[in-house]
Amino acid sequence: MDFTAPLLTWYDQHRRDLPWRGVGDPYAILVSEIMLQQTRAKAVIPYYRRFMAELPTVRDLAACPEERVLKLWQGLGYYSRARNLQKCARAVVDRYDGRFPGTVQELLELPGIGPYTAGAIASMGFRVPAPAVDGNVLRIMARLYEDGADVTKQPTRDRWAKALQGAMSERPGDLNQAFMDLGSLVCLPKAPLCDSCPLKGLCLAHAHGTFDQYPNRGEKKPKRQEQLTVFAIRSGDSFLLRRRREQGLLGGLYELPNLPGHLSEQEIARVLTQWGLAPLGAWEIRREKHIFTHVVWDMEVVNLIAPKQAVEGLGWYTGAEPLPEAFLKCLKGQSTGE
Repeated sequence: MDFTAPLLTWYDQHRRDLPWRGVGDPYAILVSEIMLQQTRAKAVIPYYRRFMAELPTVRDLAACPEERVLKLWQGLGYYSRARNLQKCARAVVDRYDGRFPGTVQELLELPGIGPYTAGAIASMGFRVPAPAVDGNVLRIMARLYEDGADVTKQPTRDRWAKALQGAMSERPGDLNQAFMDLGSLVCLPKAPLCDSCPLKGLCLAHAHGTFDQYPNRGEKKPKRQEQLTVFAIRSGDSFLLRRRREQGLLGGLYELPNLPGHLSEQEIARVLTQWGLAPLGAWEIRREKHIFTHVVWDMEVVNLIAPKQAVEGLGWYTGAEPLPEAFLKCLKGQSTGE
């Protein structure tokens, strides 16, 4: 099945205008690809522009304090991506004097780079005929061939990567990006726009009306549910914060102080007394929910105003601390000092 020619012709006419395209800079490609993991391109664009304006080279990122990198990342979520991105930058500086290696194997040896990212950098930055197999590619290929293998399993990904290796054209970077655009614009997870697809004449799922059966993602495990009581304690434009432990979810980032479970009014009052805080007026409680990959936080948020004083184990927000989206939600409608 020859899908490369019609796919590239379609791409030449319909490619998305994205700020990281056409630059040929492996560093810019790396930053964009790491940001695009778990995040849509439209949402990434302002973060990418701000990040690249402040850290335009791999050396800039390698030398930047981690807390500033995480602050620039604030709002994108999955903060381990930012940490791994900086580890990769430091490895490029230390091992290769700031110049990215051009082979897939060398790229795979860098921290934070897997087969997909290595293929993207190699093909777009160095014109190496390497596939970049992501969810878009797996969905498109599963539908093209009515392939029912579980795309969440590594052997399925490896099989398609090997198959696509032989299909890489003289424009490998464009072909990989064409797959990305086709999956993002046309071959959508739900309600694909088959009439606009350049591959509809080749697609078995389109011919048989079975697109909704592909790809096979196996059985989804239900997300774990956790209840929290979160304290949004404000004094002027500052909020009380603390740092999370290094390991685990949101490791090493800042958080609003919180306790497991939904506390009663009496328990909330007891906690505030333990912290030595006397609220200025009544507090309000509202509900917020935040969904992570494997867990859902059901949060009761205690909003209150208190005098700005030292509290053991807590500190006041200055505006420089990276605060995850889950806790930014808890400050919704209130100033964060920025």
